[in-house]
Amino acid sequence: MPVNLTAPRAEDLFPVPGVRIGVAEAGVRKAGRKDLTVFLLDEGAAVAGVFTRNRFCAAPVQVCREHLAGGPIRALVINTGNANAGTGADGLARARAMSAATARLLGLQPTQVLPFSTGVIMEPLPVDRIEAGLPAAIADARAGHWGRAAEGIMTTDTVPKAFSRQVQVEGVTVTVTGISKGAGMIRPNMATMLGFMATDARIDPSLLQSLAFDLAEGSFNRVTVDGDTSTNDSFVVIATQQAGHAPVTDWATPGGRALREAMMEVARLLAQAIVRDGEGATKFITVRVEGGRDRGECLKAAYAIAHSPLVKTAFFASDPNLGRILAAVGYAGIDDLDQGGIELYLDDVHVATRGGRHPAYQEADGQRVMKQSEITVRVQLGRGDAADQVWTCDFSHDYVSINADYRS
Repeated sequence: MPVNLTAPRAEDLFPVPGVRIGVAEAGVRKAGRKDLTVFLLDEGAAVAGVFTRNRFCAAPVQVCREHLAGGPIRALVINTGNANAGTGADGLARARAMSAATARLLGLQPTQVLPFSTGVIMEPLPVDRIEAGLPAAIADARAGHWGRAAEGIMTTDTVPKAFSRQVQVEGVTVTVTGISKGAGMIRPNMATMLGFMATDARIDPSLLQSLAFDLAEGSFNRVTVDGDTSTNDSFVVIATQQAGHAPVTDWATPGGRALREAMMEVARLLAQAIVRDGEGATKFITVRVEGGRDRGECLKAAYAIAHSPLVKTAFFASDPNLGRILAAVGYAGIDDLDQGGIELYLDDVHVATRGGRHPAYQEADGQRVMKQSEITVRVQLGRGDAADQVWTCDFSHDYVSINADYRS
C-alpha cells in the first residue's frame, strides 16, 4: 500500500481551460485496462519539456525533443505497457507513426504531436493497436478528465497521482493541475516517470523552458526509489495562455511568485507521490543534508544514503542500524570530508555527534522513529552553509517480487 497517499477525488482536480483529455483501452500490452491517453491543446498554448539524461533514451523521448524544437504543439499521445526503448531505428519509426496517426485524426502536422511511452523495454511498440484505439481516446476528450488521465498512464503504480492548485494572478484566478506516474526504476535525471502539468496562466513562452527545468530540479530530480535512471522520463509543462491577466514576464512580481510557487507545489506533490507509491514501499523518508560547501556535495551525501540497499532495508525492518547511514556519507565521494564534523539526526533524535555515537543516544529512541511511516534523516557535514534534500522510500520484500514478476 502507498505511504499516506490516496487516489485523488474528482472534485479536487480543477480543469485547465484550453486542455481536453481522453482515455481509451487499446490493449497495448494487456486487455481491459486504460492504456492510451491523449491531451488536446487549444491553439496558442506554449509547451516545454524536460527529459531523461539516460544516454540510452527511448524513441519517443528523441521524437519529443525534435518536435518541441520545431514549433507549436497541439496534442500529446501517451501509451502504457510498452516503453518503445531499446528498439533502434524501428522504434523511432514507430514513435513517429504514433504521432502521425494522431495528427491525421486531428488535422494537425505530425510535428505538432508529442508521443510518450512507458512500460517494458526492448519490445516493438504495437502501433496498430494504438492507431485502432485513438478514435475512442479522442472522442472521450473532456476538460474534466484529469483523474482518468492519471489512471491511464499508470504501470506498476497502485494509485493514480494528480493534484491541483488555484492562485490569484493580478486578481484573476489561475489553475494549475498535474498528473504523474511512476513507482519503480526511479532516480532523478529523471526517472521512469511521466509528469504532465498545465496551467491557463499567460506566461511569456521564452520563460517556459527554464521554468520546466527549475520545476523538475525542485521536485522530480529530488526523488529516488531504487537509483535506476529510466530510459523514458518526461516532464511536460503547458501554459494555455487563456487566463485574463497580463502575461507573466518576471517571476519577481507578486503574481509571478504566486504562480511559480503553486506550480512548484504541484510538482513536488507529484514527485513525492511517486516515492510514496514506490514499489513495495512502507515508509516515506526525507534525507536532508546541511552544512555542505555547496549543494552538489550535499546531494552526493543525500543520494548515497537514499540509494543504499543496506540503509533502505534497515528502514523496512525498523532496525536502527544507523551506522549504515554514516558509512554511506563516508563513501559519497566527498574526498576531503572530516568525519569528526558529522552530526546525524533521526527526526528529533540526535544519533551521532562529531562522527561518533552521541552519549545520550539510546537505541530504543532510534527504533521509535524507525517504526514511523514518515521519517526525516538529517546529516550535518560541518563544512559550510549549503543544504539540499531528497525523498526516498524503504526496500521491502515486495519490491523484489514486483520486479521479478513484472513481465509475467
